[in-house]
Amino acid sequence: MNDFDFLVGSWNVVNRKLKTLFAGSDDWETFPSSTTCGPIFNGGGNTEEIIFPTLGSRGFTLRLFDVERKEWSIYWASSHTGLLTPPVVGTFTDGRGDFYGDDTHDGIPIRAHFIWSDITPTSARWEQEFSADGGRTWESNWVMEFTHA
Repeated sequence: MNDFDFLVGSWNVVNRKLKTLFAGSDDWETFPSSTTCGPIFNGGGNTEEIIFPTLGSRGFTLRLFDVERKEWSIYWASSHTGLLTPPVVGTFTDGRGDFYGDDTHDGIPIRAHFIWSDITPTSARWEQEFSADGGRTWESNWVMEFTHA
């Protein structure tokens, strides 16, 4: 239930984001952000706000642990839309978190996969990848490298 305790606090983040999705592109943009994460429900959830100063936007994440199913649901919202996206759901195994869900990109149904890895007391890595073919192939499109502020 306390899998995300490592994330509580303030972080500096280096983002690498693919500029064009599902086009076979290898053109990435890099930009900074800072984030603060706080616990709720005694570790059974948390909220996180991330600020992207060079993009003029913010993001919000809500993570909740389903006590009965023993898995996490992760919801994301952007200040660009003000909408909460459908959750990705999953668990941690051997220090790696894998979370999957259904979403859309430009009106097309996709599968989303979030990966938490390389977790230490002072750093962590998050990666997002999408699949347009039901999970047969995946395209990495966003990587965040976290270091404690």
